[in-house]
Amino acid sequence: FWRYATAGWAARFLDAWCKRTMRSRIIPMKKIAKMLRSHRELLLNWFRTKGQVALGAVEGFNNKAKVTSRKAYGFRNFEVMKIALYHTLGNLPEPEATHRFC
Repeated sequence: FWRYATAGWAARFLDAWCKRTMRSRIIPMKKIAKMLRSHRELLLNWFRTKGQVALGAVEGFNNKAKVTSRKAYGFRNFEVMKIALYHTLGNLPEPEATHRFC
């Protein structure tokens, strides 16, 4: 799959492989085929960027997001966690203090 040069040929291969796998009787392979079908566009994005995206950087962002969501576990609503993710992943400035003391 990864040796194809274009997204079109990779998509044809992926679709044909998933179709053959779904016709088999092997249940674990069917689960993999369903997962690959659900992530089809994300897999084909690698071909569209022509391999220029460093996967290490993507894994780093995923790890930061996972750590931030763990820290935000006690927050009561999703909006607060979303803001925490924006600040962590986007490196947005945070206020020095929330209150002004005289």
